Amino acid sequence: MLIGSIVGAISGLRHGGKKIHGTVVLMRSNVLDFNDFGSSLLDNLHEILGGGVSLRLVSADHGDPSKNFQGKVGEKAYLENWIANTIIPIFAGETAFSVTFDWDEELGVPGAFFIRNEHFSEFFLKSVTLEDVPGHGRLHFDCNSWVYPAKNYKTDRIFFTNQAYLPNETPEPLRKYRIDELSNLRGNGKGERKEWDRIYDYDVYNDIGDPDSNLDLGRPVLGGSTKYPYPRRGRTGRPPSKKDPKSESRLPDSSKPTDVYVPRDERFGHLKMSDFLAYGLKSVSRSIKPKLEDLFDTTPGEFDDFNDVFDLFEKGLPVPRSLLEGITENIPAPLLKEIFRTDGERFLRFPTPQLIHEDKSAWRTDEEFAREMLAGVNPVVISRLQEFPPPSNLDPTIYGDQTSKITEEHIKGGLDGLTVDEALEKNKLYILNHHDPLIPYLRRINGTSTKTYATRTLLFLKNDGTLKPLAIELSLPHPQGDQFGAISRVVVPAVEGVEGSIWLLAKAYVAVNDTGFHQLISHWLNTHATIEPFVISTNRQLSVIHPIHKLLVPHFRDTMNINALARQSLINADGIIETTHYPAKYSMEMSSFVYKSWVFPDQALPVDLIKRGVAMEDPSAPHGLRLLIEDYPYAVDGLEIWSAIKTWVTDYCSFYYKNDETLRNDTELQSWWKELRERGHGDKKDEPWWPKMQSIQDLIESCTIIIWISSALHAAVNFGQYPYGGFSPNRPSTSRRLLPEEGTREYKELESNPEKAFLRTITSQLQALVGVSVIEILSRHSSDEVYLGQRSNPEWTLDKEALEAFERFGERLGEIEGRIGGRNKDPELKNRVGPVEMPYTLLFPTSSEGLTGRGIPNSISI
Repeated sequence: MLIGSIVGAISGLRHGGKKIHGTVVLMRSNVLDFNDFGSSLLDNLHEILGGGVSLRLVSADHGDPSKNFQGKVGEKAYLENWIANTIIPIFAGETAFSVTFDWDEELGVPGAFFIRNEHFSEFFLKSVTLEDVPGHGRLHFDCNSWVYPAKNYKTDRIFFTNQAYLPNETPEPLRKYRIDELSNLRGNGKGERKEWDRIYDYDVYNDIGDPDSNLDLGRPVLGGSTKYPYPRRGRTGRPPSKKDPKSESRLPDSSKPTDVYVPRDERFGHLKMSDFLAYGLKSVSRSIKPKLEDLFDTTPGEFDDFNDVFDLFEKGLPVPRSLLEGITENIPAPLLKEIFRTDGERFLRFPTPQLIHEDKSAWRTDEEFAREMLAGVNPVVISRLQEFPPPSNLDPTIYGDQTSKITEEHIKGGLDGLTVDEALEKNKLYILNHHDPLIPYLRRINGTSTKTYATRTLLFLKNDGTLKPLAIELSLPHPQGDQFGAISRVVVPAVEGVEGSIWLLAKAYVAVNDTGFHQLISHWLNTHATIEPFVISTNRQLSVIHPIHKLLVPHFRDTMNINALARQSLINADGIIETTHYPAKYSMEMSSFVYKSWVFPDQALPVDLIKRGVAMEDPSAPHGLRLLIEDYPYAVDGLEIWSAIKTWVTDYCSFYYKNDETLRNDTELQSWWKELRERGHGDKKDEPWWPKMQSIQDLIESCTIIIWISSALHAAVNFGQYPYGGFSPNRPSTSRRLLPEEGTREYKELESNPEKAFLRTITSQLQALVGVSVIEILSRHSSDEVYLGQRSNPEWTLDKEALEAFERFGERLGEIEGRIGGRNKDPELKNRVGPVEMPYTLLFPTSSEGLTGRGIPNSISI
């Protein structure tokens, strides 16, 4: 730094003393140790020898003839007062350093800067702001990127201003820098990725099995075949498994959550990592789950009645002191501090789920059972019945006759005097249908510890707007072979006696189906997995100064990281999902089967509602749709959010693209969309339904869908997991017994002790404890969350029109939140609160930190 200061002083004299003063905001990799930032002797030595952190400005106005007219590069300027530590504290680990550049008239207005880090440690560069730039004034660079030591890179890092440019509008001096930076981000597709890499590339899901540990833990490769199609994930380049060269080797159990590769800028932010999200998931999978398994192997445990389950929230679970050994030291504070007590008395005491906060028994009612299909954690499956009996779309040459066995005789008593045909005509019949996705796998699933059915649930829309269950069909594969179709049992509502207990069990089998489908399809596949290719393609093909990159990148924050952690601890072979959810070892394979029917345009909320038959096009209705279930909280709130997103995207895209020709000539945009289809969702590349990306409307619709999935849809299916499913009898994740037959011991138990029989059938105590531990983590908002309508930096673009449109977007979301609160207080809207007295808040745009059951983060960040 001393030599750098002398050189800077001499240079300042040569240029007449004209300076550009700037502020650099950065954070160290370990925010908790930031007060010791200047204490590294090696870094300080580098400072003394002039090898600190240097920046060089790049001209957006003047090219260097000797370098093919690339923008002229200014002289180095160093961060000031590093050793003296006379730094300007900001907040939560952020620190500002001053920097002073020599200004040269030939430099003009800077459009970018290079940064070089000669230290031994990395840091997170948040922003650089220049003051009084001649000919411009204030100039801001929103960086948000890790800067590793220069020894890790072949060239210095470059950052561009917040000005957005379409490719052909980029100032000529910056064009080559823009192209080169994208090339660096794409890499060459070779080698194992290192921690400091910022390379985005694709791979198939060949990393969830663990054949080297146990051949029984091998799993099929998902993606790259017609049998197992799947979205692509980020490439790590780890070597192949020794026992199965098609599979990628796993990280060792001793690895840290941060050891799995994702491009460096995709890692969790400081505050999130220092909360509990990443380490909490690892702690459950690698410390708590094995300890609990050991406990229950030696001391088999079961819930004997519902009071035992309530005790998890009121008293906690008593366990031997020895169980705590090896757990608490692996859970750094404050991870899960509410749950894992260290006093040796009570362990695993969970927060009370909202579902049972006001009323401990209302969850058992038929009204609440049906309401959660419209206002629960998985409100995206229910559809209108348009044909009776319900048909199947499974291939009859393979699966035989899978048509429903529900007859009019089963349901006529619940149709309020209507015939089935009249009820269909009046749009009164609805179905929660988990039959077709499950039947092809059910024989194999029931060969594991799971024993369950494929379910169809018929419901009637009453005049007060609520749904009434009519019948539940429980189906099993034919014992003589799939080609003979299914054998089914139809159960109808009952309240008392053994029939009432059987009806409660039938609803539990439906909940089991719905919980597994929710976690694997509605949640994992349709949000996490399908969005990751968009994250990769956007970073590979759209420059950071491309307006569509600026539009979308906040909605990709942390997604690759949480997906990578999920492949390590959640969806992997013998991971938490397989051991707590009914599809067991077939979980991910089943999600691949469902992906075969995934259609990108159908992910638009209005299209989805129409496709499920719960809405009809109506130009006179709000948002152009008429809901056939008027009191459908997810749809009502969701349409308002969807409309707000689309209006914002329309305003934004229309500012940069004045006509379709401009869009068609945008080389980066066309490359982005081509690669997304052909590589990111490569198994779907020949589908005719992909938008052609030849018009502004194609772009608006596509970006609206991407933002909707990443924000509101994910919020709707994620943050209600604990409020609705923390009480496992309401949403069991697996079942261990089929319905008992008359004359058996199990049937007598059902007659004499129905609660015990119910709890022996659904999720075991061990599975419930592990599962609830995980969804308690997944349902929380971190302290550094950024919500829809917000940006982490208000200067994310220099375009005034875009900022004004974004401000209108935020204001509209605030108005929507107020209207949602008003609807939740309307006693006529019975589906919004229900008998459990739990208002529907999952699509409230904002939230505070923690377990709130509300809030729409910008991205799939957990």
